Amino acid sequence: MMTQVGFLPDETSSFVGRRAELARLDTALATRRMTTLIGPGGVGKTRLAVRAARAAADRYPDGAWWADLSPLYDDALLLPTVSDAVGLADHTLRMPVEALCEWLSDKRLLLVLDSAEHLRGPCSHLLAELITTSPGLTVLVTSRQPLATRGEHVVRIQPLPVDGAPDALRLFEDRLRAADPHADLAAPGDRAAAADICRRLEGIPLAIELAAAGIGRHTVAQLATRIGTRFDAPVDAEDLTASRLDLLADDSLWPRRHRTLRTTIGWSHELCTPLERLLWARLTVLRTDFDEETAREVCTGGPLTPDAVDRALQGLVAQSVVQWDGTRYRMLDTLREYGRMWLTELGEERAAADRHARSFLGLARRAHDGWTGPDQISWYHRISDTHLDLCAALDHLLAHDVTAAQEMAGLVGFFWACCGHLSEARGYAQRALEAGPVEGAHRTRLQWVLGVAALLQGDFATAEKYGALCTATALYDRDDDGMLGATYLSGLTQLMTGEPAAALEAAERVLRMTEPGRAEGGAGAPGEPGASGDSGEPRPYGGSGEAGEPELSGGPGAPGASGEPGEAGASRDSGAPGAQGQDGAPGEPEPPRDPEEPRASGMPGESAHRLRCRLITVFALTALGRLTESLPAATALRRSCERGGEYWTRSYADYQLALIALLQGRPEDSAAHARDMLAGKHRLRDSFGIALGLDILAAAIAAQGAGAQAARVYGTGHAYWRMVGHPQRGTPELGAVRETCELQARAAVGDEAYQRAFERGQADNAEVGLAAALQSGLQP
Repeated sequence: MMTQVGFLPDETSSFVGRRAELARLDTALATRRMTTLIGPGGVGKTRLAVRAARAAADRYPDGAWWADLSPLYDDALLLPTVSDAVGLADHTLRMPVEALCEWLSDKRLLLVLDSAEHLRGPCSHLLAELITTSPGLTVLVTSRQPLATRGEHVVRIQPLPVDGAPDALRLFEDRLRAADPHADLAAPGDRAAAADICRRLEGIPLAIELAAAGIGRHTVAQLATRIGTRFDAPVDAEDLTASRLDLLADDSLWPRRHRTLRTTIGWSHELCTPLERLLWARLTVLRTDFDEETAREVCTGGPLTPDAVDRALQGLVAQSVVQWDGTRYRMLDTLREYGRMWLTELGEERAAADRHARSFLGLARRAHDGWTGPDQISWYHRISDTHLDLCAALDHLLAHDVTAAQEMAGLVGFFWACCGHLSEARGYAQRALEAGPVEGAHRTRLQWVLGVAALLQGDFATAEKYGALCTATALYDRDDDGMLGATYLSGLTQLMTGEPAAALEAAERVLRMTEPGRAEGGAGAPGEPGASGDSGEPRPYGGSGEAGEPELSGGPGAPGASGEPGEAGASRDSGAPGAQGQDGAPGEPEPPRDPEEPRASGMPGESAHRLRCRLITVFALTALGRLTESLPAATALRRSCERGGEYWTRSYADYQLALIALLQGRPEDSAAHARDMLAGKHRLRDSFGIALGLDILAAAIAAQGAGAQAARVYGTGHAYWRMVGHPQRGTPELGAVRETCELQARAAVGDEAYQRAFERGQADNAEVGLAAALQSGLQP
């Protein structure tokens, strides 16, 4: 597990020179709250900021964190981007800036905002608030211009020196060898020609790198001649052979004094083949790093066939227009700006945005279909990592294809809720519902997303409202999966508000009525088995309610979900003595054969909503004290998830197994289950789930008498609860578990030792604390 504090981008090529600038930045970071590193595009601000931040990182106990602002076209996603960068996944209804200020208020960390020039005003306002409320915060910004924030210290960076110092020539030679390990400047006149190239390019690092990439098509001497010819010629707007960059450039972004870089990029553009130029322009619609598949989907069209995209992409990499880190591609923002100007000149902006939106709608569909399969983790990370592209696609679709936008907002909403993007999940779902009429599964899914997001934000009244709307919509549409989802939402709301009996009755009823292969009941289409009763009218989910009215609430006493006897369960639970539940049944039965297990090899696995609905029954049984029923139900559910490679529901089944074991007096088993849960939630980057898991692990450790270790884990749990913006959350029965945990831990080591360990856990970096909690074995 990664235990590094903070995140800074990797350096994938050599770093040359800049000793004086690094020394100035190091002093500034040690003595100033906010430093802005300014300079023209391509001068190396980002590389210098990475190097300076990495050198200073050890001075900040809470780490050095990087936020790349270059993909943002406006300030709509500025706050979410900065919040993501510092590890905040707020689950509250507070204003995002308030949550961010509170999260940073007691941190000692370095925040780097890269490429802020196009968001100077919004960044200045945000940083003014953060610096005022967060006394331990230090900020480093890269921009082409100062932000004009009060207290800002400006460090100006110049190009590499070309007379006397060897830095520019060394950079040229390093990049030459990076492209071709056998290349050198040993031929007569090559070193002098290379020095002339660096002088002509005024020591601008990006210009030098682009020039070095052109050596494959010229000798060094030929390259020097061509560059000299280009730079000595005057620019004539009437001359169609002149650099298009000079003719297209917006002087507000590309000041005339930086003609050297513009001309170099234009010259690199002319060295590209026509298809490489077209690909360069079309790639600029992408906001995040990308792979070959995405490039093909977004850029294929007209002369650019899929194979042509692959070849052109490799050509752009060879010329340093696109960077490749071994897994993903990216384009520097300076080069993206030029490509975007060409896209406008070609009149392809709308077509490119259409292809981009279509590609990411397809991604959302594939991720939704793959949620319960073996690639769930990969899909989860893919949705998280392409967040800015998904938002851009949704914005475009809301303006130009409302039906597609409604589908997409529903598909990505649960992923976003799990990733901590609750505001975006709720905001886009609301906009999609309000954008136009929506029917069927898309409507149910949007209502469901709104309800789940509201629930996770603690807005139970809104969650209850959308649970009822989802139920009514699914009944009207005779949608089994929608009904399961609605029951999960309503059931979880009931669990959180202390109504486990009602949650259990509804979940068990809907699971029965939607069971695959059922002979009657359910919500099939008219004329299908189970679609109607004797009268031919649709039969509601439930028994005695009137048609169309779901009978989804009831009192305690509903039968448990223990299934049939059969397979033995996991070794850590089978045969262990257990405490009596409220039903008075001693011991533990053998876990049953999973009643949901497909009986034929070709039968598909369960839907995500069905697994979640089964999870509601487990939570409810545990909350009602019916532990001898919740244990086999949780074990069977975990087995179903494990067979399909599903982690999200499985980790909550592990959580329930940990809670059940703790309540039955088996703290060792409880700790093992809790660590299983935490490992799964860490893979999913689910801070809310990690916070719950750390609480139950601390309780299990305290029950074994290791008070100091339990206090430290409990403190780390509090750090994660702060990360999601809530005090400790969960179903009501957790209150007694947490109280017992603290009392046992204090009794074991004393109040002073408990407090020291708790504060240590709370002060630990979250990743470091989690790694320590996952270590096996008790510490005395």
